[in-house]
Amino acid sequence: MRGHPGRGEAGGEVTQAAGKAGPSGGPSARGADVGRRIGVGLMYGLWRPRVLGAGKVPPTGPAILAVNHSHLLDGPMVMGVSPRPTHFLIKKEAFVGPLDPFLRGIGQLSVDRHGTDRAAVTDALGVLADGGVLGIFPEGTRGEGDFASLRAGLAYFAVRSGAPIVPVAVLGSAEKRGRLISGLPPLRHRVDVVFGDPFQAGDGTGRRTRTALDEATARIQERLAAHLEKARRLTGRRVTLE
Repeated sequence: MRGHPGRGEAGGEVTQAAGKAGPSGGPSARGADVGRRIGVGLMYGLWRPRVLGAGKVPPTGPAILAVNHSHLLDGPMVMGVSPRPTHFLIKKEAFVGPLDPFLRGIGQLSVDRHGTDRAAVTDALGVLADGGVLGIFPEGTRGEGDFASLRAGLAYFAVRSGAPIVPVAVLGSAEKRGRLISGLPPLRHRVDVVFGDPFQAGDGTGRRTRTALDEATARIQERLAAHLEKARRLTGRRVTLE
């Protein structure tokens, strides 16, 4: 495993990466790489990730990680264990104070969940056009983490870009609360991250109509739910909230 960057080194790299856009003018690929290395240090230093199926993530070209969401740790955990740097769509409410320049500096994307955010759509498509990895919580917000209710955004990005979707199940992040920080799992707690087989959301016709997107959303939900159930069997986990 690569060495973990020190705090000063990581902070300097974030500062340098901030504002350096990718080839299409979107979020910085270099910033996302810095974010991944920070994530590696934090996630493996504070908890015990067990990663299964990481080799299923396409090594090159655009890809979309569709991640279940039951805890705020899920995004940082996937960033740290993914074999490739990831640009996550994150609710704009998280981009406050010093977190705003930090998140932008590590290549993350702000999105308004309450309306059509054209800037976020453009940035996300730009990540995929540049051959990068886009991370999405298709449920839209934290919940049971069971993919029971999906928003149409994932289908739109997948059909529009042609990028394969890689289902990702994060299990154990919401299982217990730590004593030091009740909002986080206990230190050295094991969190399982299971990557699934990539698949295409479209039907092969290239249609982008409302009906085509609705059909794609139904296909996606079926595949994600099946992957989650498989991940539960592989790990012996259930998605539970306290």
